[in-house]
Amino acid sequence: MGETVLVTGGAGFVGRHVAKELLSRGHRVRALDLMIDQVHSGSTRPDELDPEVDLVVGDIRDAARVQAALQGVDSVIHLAAEVGVGQSMYAVDRYTSVNEYGTAVLFQQLIEKPVRRVVVASSMSIYGEGLYRTVDGGLREDVVRGPRHADGSFDPRDEAGRALIPIPTPETKQPALKSVYAINKFVQERLTLTLTAQYGMEGTALRLWNIYGTGQALSNPYTGVLAIFASRIANGQRPMVFEDGQQRRDFVHVADVARAFLLALESPAANGEVFNVGSGADRTVEAVARLQAASMGRPDIAPDITGKARAGDIRHNIPDLGKAKALLGYEARQDFAAGLEELSEWVARQEANDRVDEARRELERRGLVA
Repeated sequence: MGETVLVTGGAGFVGRHVAKELLSRGHRVRALDLMIDQVHSGSTRPDELDPEVDLVVGDIRDAARVQAALQGVDSVIHLAAEVGVGQSMYAVDRYTSVNEYGTAVLFQQLIEKPVRRVVVASSMSIYGEGLYRTVDGGLREDVVRGPRHADGSFDPRDEAGRALIPIPTPETKQPALKSVYAINKFVQERLTLTLTAQYGMEGTALRLWNIYGTGQALSNPYTGVLAIFASRIANGQRPMVFEDGQQRRDFVHVADVARAFLLALESPAANGEVFNVGSGADRTVEAVARLQAASMGRPDIAPDITGKARAGDIRHNIPDLGKAKALLGYEARQDFAAGLEELSEWVARQEANDRVDEARRELERRGLVA
């Protein structure tokens, strides 16, 4: 017999896919979502949200609304959050209010009415720079980015001036919180694991890498990078790439992420643990921008490589997925090329309002791009 699961932020990009996966496994789903304009463009119920989902429109910071949404709920998947490293560095009060205070409000209600398990969406951003090794084979997990080197390179170096080599980052790496968003996600993670253990519930946190797929908000300039690139390309504009484009990232399809949430919700081994969730394949941002343009039939649109860095960004961070595979049985299934083609076909049917230049000007005005 399935559970009744509350998905906070359940009408959003990831939430809709998680809801679909929950329903396919026989669970009942309630979604609590504020439907903010930056993500939903004023719609009341997204067409992509399964009609079987019970949608409650409300703010995660509204205790009465949260209490009502929790009625009859067995478990919670907590996705509700403001998302965007760059924007978090100037919308500090908004991000901290929604992400940290909103999570506190949720748990204040859960203390009075505990559920079986809470799975929270954390982020790879809490690591700061990923794990590196030196050319001599030594491990470095305390890498701090400095200014751009005189030769134009953005890559971290050791004390002898030799480039460090990025390697997969395990969950044991110490956090290095470089943005307000990273601080927020770390607090969400710690609140979840601390309070579930204290009040007889189970808790799990998933540290998510760069998610892409159909249904992402194309007019939100702080959403996932592939959606931002797609919006630019669809409007005949060059996708904007910070630094030199050689920073490495792992891009994971939203269907794989949704399946990871189900594994985290259902697996006994998940309780009290944190897990990296990615695809296991890393690529440079420049390469991804070129692949995106080609998949949309515009190979002539080359990325606009700015040569500038954003405050709060990291250089390289790729996930070690060994723990997720061993304890959850998680492995990514989506082929990247096929996922890009699916995304491109979906984008061709959408209207994308390109706001990237507006977002860049705002960051520059506040001294957050250099």
